[in-house]
Amino acid sequence: MRGLFVTGTGTGVGKTIVSAALLAAMRAAGEPVRAHKPVVTGLAEPPGFGQSPEGWPPDQPGPWPPDHELLALAAGMTPDEVAPLRYGPAVSPHLAAALAGASIDPTTLVANARKTGAVQATLVVEGVGGLLVPLTDDFMVRDLAVELALPLLIASSPGLGTINHTLLTLQAARSVALDVRAVVLTPWPREPSAMERSNRETIAHMGEIEVAILEEVASADIPELARAGDRLPWRDWLTR
Repeated sequence: MRGLFVTGTGTGVGKTIVSAALLAAMRAAGEPVRAHKPVVTGLAEPPGFGQSPEGWPPDQPGPWPPDHELLALAAGMTPDEVAPLRYGPAVSPHLAAALAGASIDPTTLVANARKTGAVQATLVVEGVGGLLVPLTDDFMVRDLAVELALPLLIASSPGLGTINHTLLTLQAARSVALDVRAVVLTPWPREPSAMERSNRETIAHMGEIEVAILEEVASADIPELARAGDRLPWRDWLTR
């Protein structure tokens, strides 16, 4: 499969916007794309809860759809095609499935992702939370990334605490030989502070990794997402 696996340093750090921006940019460039999110949770929350994708400032909600719907818009797919497993509670996947009286099968998770990527297209897989989030009682997001063997991008916030969170995620990825192509800090402010600039430089130096930035995107407007995503070196990430 040709594609990228987008993980994060945790929940709420920008995975969805990074993934959607990549999909929109690739599609605008004429690249056939497919999007996949193995599990979506939190769909039973009341209107207004979670309407902003991960990483978007809570005081600027914007007209954002749920994550799998945004990915579907960016990829030209249906939400059901993007996320085959969907649960109501805003909890980890393994608990969401248990609360629904169901269970998640790791073999099915891998098969679903491979089926989505089985066509002649670039596949963007957005993980759930961070690499060590349990999808089942004994199968983590990291295990899915290993099975799919796609190059990895790490979405991270540019603010306080990001150095520790990002370096730990890099360590968790490299410990199982995942091919980390870059860290993407988002949303990157128009006028970054000294701390934010230092965070970027420190992660790049100590993590020995490329650190890209994705600017703030005002809404789920696909052309705007495409413009932001095209400023990322996604072509290099796919072919390096």
